[in-house]
Amino acid sequence: MSNTDATTSDTKTHLLATGYQLIAQKGFTAVGLKQILDTAGVPKGSFYHYFSSKEAFGESIINHYFGLYKTRLDVIDAQDVNAQQKLYDYFQNWYDTQQNGCDHEKCLVVKLSAEVADMSETMRKALDAGYQQTTMWLAEQIKAGWTDGSVPRLDNISAESMAKRWYFAWLGASLMAKISQTNTPLAEIWHMTTTQMGR
Repeated sequence: MSNTDATTSDTKTHLLATGYQLIAQKGFTAVGLKQILDTAGVPKGSFYHYFSSKEAFGESIINHYFGLYKTRLDVIDAQDVNAQQKLYDYFQNWYDTQQNGCDHEKCLVVKLSAEVADMSETMRKALDAGYQQTTMWLAEQIKAGWTDGSVPRLDNISAESMAKRWYFAWLGASLMAKISQTNTPLAEIWHMTTTQMGR
């Protein structure tokens, strides 16, 4: 990679990281382009070199987030443990990171799910693709758990349906935890999920 390519990559990555933190803290509509540029220390012309609009920038942030998220899923998947333990570790991490307030490591997807679904078709599709990536991974773990005997199989429910039920429930509980400013919604869904996975 040439120095120019490295600088280009660094500037784009820096913009994405800055936007990620600001948007996760304040929401997409509350963060203006000027605030992103001022915080990043990047001129306006450089922004439009990488992104055609703020909406395209938001889409890139979501895609970048789910790329990193996929890496975390791969790390869990690589563990030498049964499928139930992998599922447990995944939801344990979700439970731990969503408790006690909101920072940029926790709230991006929860905030954007509630905010942009009706506002930006491009960002909605990026979120939906990320959700599908995650529920497919969960379904694979559930099927593996049925195969290795570590996850109980409920009658007439597919692995895909179970994965979606769990994911949707956790997303909703995370939103309710923000609204109520308590961990009760997460505790309730944690108990439900661990019981259903046979813990």
